Amino acid sequence: MIVRLVEREGLTLRELLARFAGGRGHFTFAGTPDQVADLMVDWFSDGAADGFNVMPPVFPAMMEPFVEEVIPLLQQRGLFRTEYAGTTLRDHLGLDRPADGF
Repeated sequence: MIVRLVEREGLTLRELLARFAGGRGHFTFAGTPDQVADLMVDWFSDGAADGFNVMPPVFPAMMEPFVEEVIPLLQQRGLFRTEYAGTTLRDHLGLDRPADGF
């Protein structure tokens, strides 16, 4: 990814470090809510990602715009749940409860 980025954009070492310093080597992006949702849908639909870690630079303040503006778009596009399957993590993941070992 980094080599392609340098080839495509002709970044200097300083520009490359500035681009990746905040994400510690992870791909980072920003944009309008529609642009962020579009990119996430594209990556998921193309099989490039099966989930995302959202790491805002200021937490929780910068998480609120994502939750309030991007999540509804992802829900409209069928990529994010609108309700939970149950009350436990096992329920949400569709996992059976193990037999009691005692």
